Amino acid sequence: MEYQALNLTPWLHGSFWVAVAVVIFAFLAGRPIVAAITGMLDARTKAVQAALDEAAQLKVEAEVILAQAKAAQAQALIDAQAILESAHESAERLAAELATSAKNAAKWRERMALERIAAAEAAAVHDVRAAAIDIATAASSALLRDNFDAKADAAILDQAILGVPAALRQTL
Repeated sequence: MEYQALNLTPWLHGSFWVAVAVVIFAFLAGRPIVAAITGMLDARTKAVQAALDEAAQLKVEAEVILAQAKAAQAQALIDAQAILESAHESAERLAAELATSAKNAAKWRERMALERIAAAEAAAVHDVRAAAIDIATAASSALLRDNFDAKADAAILDQAILGVPAALRQTL
């Protein structure tokens, strides 16, 4: 048996026409399917391209934000160093002020102690003088009581009265 498709006249056989029909069907039905698949692939390409564009834009924005963050961090470090330097200067200045204040307080306490000592000395001198006056007064009273009597008192009194006009003339 001989295979008929291998003859030189293929259009005479049914398999040729089946093949032609399949090609025509594929051509006619394949066009909308290819167009639909192409449309889906184009839409997918556009979506991927949009996603890539958005990613590129987000990358640029992220780089800008990163640069701003680095600048802010550098400024924060500079500010922190300035704050530390200021704190060190303030601490040194406060220590110097406290040392001066302590010296002044010590001088004031010393001056107050010296004033108290001087006041105590003055009070002691006053007390000694008062005691000396009391002793001298008591001694004078005792001496006058013991050495003078009523006659001597009258003579001293008469002599004092006679000396009053002369004393008045001297003062004028």
